[in-house]
Amino acid sequence: MVFSYLSHRRACRDKQRERAERIASLPPIYHEPLTSQDKDILSRSVSSLVAGVQTSSLSPSNILVAFSKKALQAHAQTNCLTEVMIASAENWAASANRSGPLAGVPVSLKDLVGVKGWDSSMGYSALVGKPMAADGALVRLLRDAGAVPYVKTNVPMTMLSLESTNDVFGSTDNPHKKGYSSGGSSAGEAVLLALGGARLGIGTDVAGSVRAPAHYSGVYSIKASMYRFLKQGSASSMPGQEGIPATHSPMTRTLEDLETFWRAVFQMKPWNYDYSVLRIPWREVKLPEDRPIRWGVLWDDGVVAPSPACARALKMVTALLERNGHEVVSLKCPSPYEGLQIASQLLLADGGKTASKNHHTFESNDAGMTSAFRGLRLPYFVIKLYAWYYRYIRRDPIYAGLIDVFYEKTVPEFYALIARREDYRSRWFKVWRDAEVEGRQGDQGVDFILTVPNGLPAVPHGGMRHGWKACGYTFLFNLLDYSAGVMPITHVDGTVDALPHTFRPRNAIERANYRMYDAKAMDGLPIGVQVIGRRMEEEHVLEGMKLIERLMKEAGAGYVGLPL
Repeated sequence: MVFSYLSHRRACRDKQRERAERIASLPPIYHEPLTSQDKDILSRSVSSLVAGVQTSSLSPSNILVAFSKKALQAHAQTNCLTEVMIASAENWAASANRSGPLAGVPVSLKDLVGVKGWDSSMGYSALVGKPMAADGALVRLLRDAGAVPYVKTNVPMTMLSLESTNDVFGSTDNPHKKGYSSGGSSAGEAVLLALGGARLGIGTDVAGSVRAPAHYSGVYSIKASMYRFLKQGSASSMPGQEGIPATHSPMTRTLEDLETFWRAVFQMKPWNYDYSVLRIPWREVKLPEDRPIRWGVLWDDGVVAPSPACARALKMVTALLERNGHEVVSLKCPSPYEGLQIASQLLLADGGKTASKNHHTFESNDAGMTSAFRGLRLPYFVIKLYAWYYRYIRRDPIYAGLIDVFYEKTVPEFYALIARREDYRSRWFKVWRDAEVEGRQGDQGVDFILTVPNGLPAVPHGGMRHGWKACGYTFLFNLLDYSAGVMPITHVDGTVDALPHTFRPRNAIERANYRMYDAKAMDGLPIGVQVIGRRMEEEHVLEGMKLIERLMKEAGAGYVGLPL
């Protein structure tokens, strides 16, 4: 036990020293202030950068310098970087494919993405000093497209939290407000994008891990459906876990860049790089013009009601859609709470053993996962007693219903959960306009689903002690495997978004989360909305997001991110 602790401390110390030395040893140009040329490069869209490289008016090396400078500044502010690959990226930029669809564009990567010769420790000290043997499928495609990987970004150990902190790399701050979470598990990506240290990034999502950081930090992402985007060759905190689909997904600073990124990846035919990617080319989607588009709104998941700030952002969008002739209806759907029950059991059906196997003795974990794993180790009768207490003494059937099933599953129990998942998916399928199944809603069905990404804006550091239980607005669409995008809409207003004095929490989860809600302290934090489509409909979701952004800009209410 003592040797395990000493090994852990040594690995953390060595890794942090290595990162600091890699930054310090870079050529002086990377430590200089941004030049006018750097600022011009950083302000350009990805399509403009690509065009510049393809016509030889821009150099991949100069682009790398500009984004690396900004990335290092972002890291000094927020601690968002893990592997600093800039020195190697100089050679990669010099030999980049200058005719590819991502010619010369730097791409940041979530720490788990496999790059040959570089660690993918994911914040586990046991995985420090164990570099990947080969580039993953995604990195090979990006290089062939002309892109230049240059940094990797911070995550929470276990990859199961909306707070990115670990002993190896430390905690990552919100780019808008120090002391607040940047989300998780793709937090470093969202931070770097928000601060302009990248325009393109890659994250992953199993319960909201690209969407919550996008919401917390004010950037854009679309969570892919399973088998639509590349994933082979990356590390994982839970290899083999497929009860809840976990997908790699693009993240960007702007919506325009998000479309460019998706199109570029599919121009490269990703199914030729990764056997798991379905052979579905990028499709041109045109939204209907001969009838109103129907948006089904999930106003409340029944566990944590959206805070005044998040509800305001959602109402801004729905009001704008209605003013422009769209149809907005309250979504008629199966219980989101039932989905949370199923999803929470499936994700940790092994009792958290897989995510914990690389965990050193005395290695600290995220506050939420510490609580979760402690609960999973309780004797079965204690769990049942605890659930009984909340159900009959505290009169809280919502929390009791989640506690009651939170234990390691046997194989037959796991199979039964998979069957429940499939039945739940079949019932949800009926909400869509063109679903041809018994019980369908037909013309009363919806074209899009619209909801909040989370009940709250970014919460203070340590907030995931309770916040991990309140991820239902994103987790639901992982369970359903729907394509789901998040886009920023506005910012918290300390006066307008104050919690009414009449508010009374309905359950223990809502109570614990609303203790963190302070509109005045959160003033200025970004707030997003979530746009959802059916499985494998990333193109459709993108068009829905583009429609909302266009209407927002036409109304003079377009989102304004952090300045470069």
